[in-house]
Amino acid sequence: MDDPYTTLGVAKTASQDEIRRAYRKLAKKHHPDLNPGDTKAEDHFKKISAANGLLSDADKRGRFDRGEIDAGGQERAAQPSYREHAQGDSGRRYSRAEAPGQGWDGQDFSDIFGTMFSQGRRSGADHRARGDDERYSLTTSFLDAVNGATRRLTLPDGRTLDVKIPAGAVDGVVMRLKGQGGRGLNDGPAGDAMIEIHVAPHPFFERLGQDIRLVLPVTLSEAVLGAAVEVRTPRGKVSMRIPAGSDSGTELRLRGRGVPSTKNQEAGDLYATLRIFVGPPDPALADFLRTWSPETPVDPRRFMEDTP
Repeated sequence: MDDPYTTLGVAKTASQDEIRRAYRKLAKKHHPDLNPGDTKAEDHFKKISAANGLLSDADKRGRFDRGEIDAGGQERAAQPSYREHAQGDSGRRYSRAEAPGQGWDGQDFSDIFGTMFSQGRRSGADHRARGDDERYSLTTSFLDAVNGATRRLTLPDGRTLDVKIPAGAVDGVVMRLKGQGGRGLNDGPAGDAMIEIHVAPHPFFERLGQDIRLVLPVTLSEAVLGAAVEVRTPRGKVSMRIPAGSDSGTELRLRGRGVPSTKNQEAGDLYATLRIFVGPPDPALADFLRTWSPETPVDPRRFMEDTP
């Protein structure tokens, strides 16, 4: 699996802001919605989303840097070094005695062989044990987390699991798949698979609780004269009316167009903050503005002078 720092094009010393900016830049370039039918762009978007999901989490990033997990967020088997073993409690009994009462004695042999025989009896054919729970990480898109989806996860042993992500899933939620973990001992029940869901950021949607916010570009004429414009929401496009005389920063609400209702929460709203987009130079507009005088002149920077 590719190194997440290389995937995002950042140094290992990059700050969280640098990682966030790198992801957003790449996401806007490779997002599937902006590259319809381009499978390479889709694959690359998945890679940068997974890399961001790992590096944007301070705990996971630290564990990856220390070699405790791999680039996919999976645990790496940690083998203790000889030094760690020798300096630990279990290794201490093998050291030379430095004072009366230390070193080898009959009790040491009794402990060692007693443990060996007891372990042998426990692992016998008459002992059944439940398998271990196994933890995995799955990165999903923003829209799949909002609307719900089924994603396939391939495990290190080659098995695949279909993970059903509920609508409204939040970043960090853990899904339990019963019986999909480690194998039990002597026909004991299998453990569970614990799937931690990570939600990749969206290029222009932002989630706050059950509400969703976005910045909506509008033309100068739409802001001045008012217009009905199409607005993209997580569940499709809807028509929204822009009031005449709207300024940049005007916030409009679409009720019920945020995160869908869940068992414990009502559906959220979508808030669109207008941003006037002038576009390339227009000679006719420039000529008009040179001779135009508003009936009621305004100073948009007046509040800056009155503020102490």
